[in-house]
Amino acid sequence: MSLDAHLAQLRKKHEALSRLIEAEQRSPAADDLEIGKLKKQKLRIKEEIERLSPTRH
Repeated sequence: MSLDAHLAQLRKKHEALSRLIEAEQRSPAADDLEIGKLKKQKLRIKEEIERLSPTRH
């Protein structure tokens, strides 16, 4: 898999997690522990995207 394809896949996962977190937070039976886990996963993906992305100056 090329770097661009990998980054695109990571961005899609990041966006999907954003939508999932928003939906969980709107739910009346929101599980704070689960939301925290999803946010940590989203952060790890964001950090991976930043690490792999070419530097923009």
